Amino acid sequence: MTIFEWEKPQIRVLSDTSRRDLREPDRPRPVRLYLWEPRRPVAVPAPLVVVSHGTGGSGGDMEWLVVPLTEAGFQVAAVDHHGNNLVDGYDPEGFCFIWERPRDISFALDVLASEQTLGPVGAAGFSLGGYTVAALAGARLDMQILEAVVAGHVPLPVVPEFPGLSEALRKMVSEASEDELRAALSIAGTDLSDPRVQAVFQVAPSDGMSVTAESMQSVHVPVEIRWGGADTIVPFDDHIRPYLEHIPTAHGCSVGPDVRHEDFIGPDPADPTARTRVGEEAAAFFLRQLT
Repeated sequence: MTIFEWEKPQIRVLSDTSRRDLREPDRPRPVRLYLWEPRRPVAVPAPLVVVSHGTGGSGGDMEWLVVPLTEAGFQVAAVDHHGNNLVDGYDPEGFCFIWERPRDISFALDVLASEQTLGPVGAAGFSLGGYTVAALAGARLDMQILEAVVAGHVPLPVVPEFPGLSEALRKMVSEASEDELRAALSIAGTDLSDPRVQAVFQVAPSDGMSVTAESMQSVHVPVEIRWGGADTIVPFDDHIRPYLEHIPTAHGCSVGPDVRHEDFIGPDPADPTARTRVGEEAAAFFLRQLT
């Protein structure tokens, strides 16, 4: 059963006036919010899990994670990260200015908190969404690496969703003023943690090598990690091992030796049970931590 067979989310497009739209700078940054209610609340107010999608994905396509969470009694909120989602299309800043993603989640929580009493909050993310939720727990990007990428000294990896990303980034940097770049990067290495987030579940998280070990060592909320043993898009040693080794509260395991990155979101997975098992394990983790 998919979520669309029994329940569609409430969908809203929020406007964050503290940031600009990447395509229309005179407009505020859009944050599309998908909100699902629990099928059987375990508490009142229901505990909430916020979900961050992977590169080029969408919060509306995370049903493999959302369904077991709502069935376990959680309210679930997912967002579309501006410039990095398949609904609205892609912009180089959306792929490279990844520090804006945790800010999207905190903004969505601010809006929800202004409208309702929030229960305990957890955060779950896939791929780049895994970095996003780690940032909400206190992980900070390494400024030296970011500055080297922006300056073109460190090449960007090939991104299937945005084949011309490196060229688009170079064009964007060449057209931006020094003040604009300085303003954007000034936020990148800051503490983007959100004290409302009490537990984190990462699925095949990316960019562990771009996060400082010192900041990960300061993470104090429970962190659970899952990954595929045949993942060549987010290889374990470069991306996932840093989270597992440096976050003192982190625990995790491989979902299976043949599971690839794309098996979590694409058709014809190598192990058809992988997504189902991870969704159930995420629900069990949050039940332990938030209820």
